[in-house]
Amino acid sequence: MSDFKNLEHLLMEGRISRREFISRMSAMGLAAALSPALLPKRAEAAVPKKGGHFIIGLTGGSTTNSLDPATLSAAIDTTLNLTIRNALVEIDHNFNLIPELAESWDSSPDASVWKFNLRKGVEFHNGKTFTADDVIFTMNHHRDEASKSPIKALLKAVKEIKKDGDYAVIFTLDSGSADFPFVIAAIRLTMCQDGTKGPEFEKGIGTGGYMLEAWEPGVRALLKRNPNYWKEGRAHFDSAEMLAISDGNARTIALKTGRIHYMDRVDLKSVHFLKKMPNININALTGLSHIAIPMLLDRSPYNDNDVRMALKLAIDREALVKTILQGYGEVGNDHPIAPINRYHADNLEQRHYDPDKARYYIKKARMLDHVFNLHSADAVSMGAIDIAVMMKEHAKKAGIKINVIQEPNDGYWSNVWMKKEWCFCYWSGRPTEDLMFTVAYQTGAPWNDTHWSNKRFDELLIGARSELDTDKRRKMYAEMQEIVRNDSGTIVPLFYQNVEASSTKVTHGPIAANTGLDGLRIVERWWFV
Repeated sequence: MSDFKNLEHLLMEGRISRREFISRMSAMGLAAALSPALLPKRAEAAVPKKGGHFIIGLTGGSTTNSLDPATLSAAIDTTLNLTIRNALVEIDHNFNLIPELAESWDSSPDASVWKFNLRKGVEFHNGKTFTADDVIFTMNHHRDEASKSPIKALLKAVKEIKKDGDYAVIFTLDSGSADFPFVIAAIRLTMCQDGTKGPEFEKGIGTGGYMLEAWEPGVRALLKRNPNYWKEGRAHFDSAEMLAISDGNARTIALKTGRIHYMDRVDLKSVHFLKKMPNININALTGLSHIAIPMLLDRSPYNDNDVRMALKLAIDREALVKTILQGYGEVGNDHPIAPINRYHADNLEQRHYDPDKARYYIKKARMLDHVFNLHSADAVSMGAIDIAVMMKEHAKKAGIKINVIQEPNDGYWSNVWMKKEWCFCYWSGRPTEDLMFTVAYQTGAPWNDTHWSNKRFDELLIGARSELDTDKRRKMYAEMQEIVRNDSGTIVPLFYQNVEASSTKVTHGPIAANTGLDGLRIVERWWFV
């Protein structure tokens, strides 16, 4: 019945319709055995119902967590932010832009001027009406000279923001940007009330489906449904609770015992045990998250592309996905554009493990006797140390010597990443190619962690940003992916699936994969069976 299980999974995840499910069952000669009672429970729960107290357990959490959207730092405050607040634009499960607080938007022919028409009649939790002033305040909060918001770099292209009455905002950019609405949909660009300052952010005043009742940074958040929520078909739970549970075993036990209904970041070494439990569902979707292993190209020997090619060819990517990810992922092709991205280069040849070619390149670079120090830490991502150790073993067959250095978790991002010559990095990815490349690959980008610079790549990036012809953009992004694959100092061996687990007591519609927790909107989108 493995085919039935596969179809059941597709239906439960919203990837096929109930009609298609029954049609495929008929094709396999199994439809006669079906009755409504045998259909997957989530298919029966197509109409959400209200009620209940929903509890989720999340990784991370610190007393320094904040509800200032410019300084979000962990799963709990990031998820909470999108539960109590709304953005102008939302990204759905198909990576399409849909209206949220902006009812519609349009641009000038060159995509350098964008107008967003705001929804009328929306109120903040304290009763104040949402207007254009709140939009301008929110954007300038991230754009401020003193701001440390990572969104600041993405808004750098904005020359002017002005309102057109109370319910329209006009953005003027320094050049065309066809993907500007995706920037506006960033998870940090949730609307805050005009004039909010410092500690006032911690009150969690927003326009979202839930109102903040209690907030202990790094520990717990308690929420109740907003009785005046403007969005139809959302916010089904009466109340919700978010718990910061850093230990994976503790989260798993909490789910098994019914203490929580949902957990993020399932330990892949134990996922098969959870799958056998009748009261637990595993939700696994390939998203944008990936491992990157950057080399600093302004340091020898990584300034030699023969060295870079040797190291890229010395990795058995398929083995990493099978062994480390237990199959919950996909092989990477040394660029950061995920298979689910709009302009992913499907026709670009996949790089495979080739010890002979790797040896050829490392010998050509006269580095057979060199020992390559590879820095990693558990803080990077699940399995980062194990991946490094496996890479060391793979490279031996090519005559390449790798010394794995396990760095302390504390201070990894400040002391190792972008400082050590070759190290591990984790990226949650970005919903568009332009955002990902602009943040991490463009010459001089703030998070260009290889110090890579390629003139042709930069020209294509700027050109594609303002190109409105879809076919032309696709070709340009495909060429950029090829350039990054063959020239940059980044190894991208794999993409993660978002592997999370839930009680069978809760259900949902199609799940978004742009980030975990159903696009961080799980509390708003899910409901009890």
